[in-house]
Amino acid sequence: MHSAFHSWWKHARRRGHDCSAEASEHAEHDGAAWRMGGCGPGRFAGGPFGGGPFRGHGPGPFGGGGGGGGGDDLGGGPFGVRRPLRFLAHKLDLTEAQVSELARVLGDLKTERAQAQVDQRRTISALSDALEGESFDEARAKEGGDLRVESAAKLRDAVLTALRRIHATLEPDQRRRLAHLVRTGVISI
Repeated sequence: MHSAFHSWWKHARRRGHDCSAEASEHAEHDGAAWRMGGCGPGRFAGGPFGGGPFRGHGPGPFGGGGGGGGGDDLGGGPFGVRRPLRFLAHKLDLTEAQVSELARVLGDLKTERAQAQVDQRRTISALSDALEGESFDEARAKEGGDLRVESAAKLRDAVLTALRRIHATLEPDQRRRLAHLVRTGVISI
């Protein structure tokens, strides 16, 4: 049994709520009403998207791997958090214009990181090809190594550009809070 379900179940029993009646009542609707808020973890978690007793439970280094609510969406994205834009908007109190600009910055960075992953696969392919033949293919191995270096340089430049754009978008207090989040390891770049 998943630990989040177990926690919900214990919480439901403490409150004396019996979801079996609601679940059977909604069974003819393929359980959709049950999943969307009649019963289940979402009922006691502040709606179907998380919060409540499940805050801090779940995957990721800081918990909160449940749904999309509560600002606890840490653990597992290109910025070190699952939903970096939502997380930054919450933690830094961003305006709509700042959120729009950060969305563009993060979108560009996501594209560059995806390209770096493609380049990584090409590098692995080139190095594998160099090893595969009867004799070591020095030229193919050098090609793979050069591709790896070029890809790392492009990604470095993309991260620097993103940081420059983020810096220009934020107010001084927001920059301090962002620096603190990076320094303490709450987010990673």
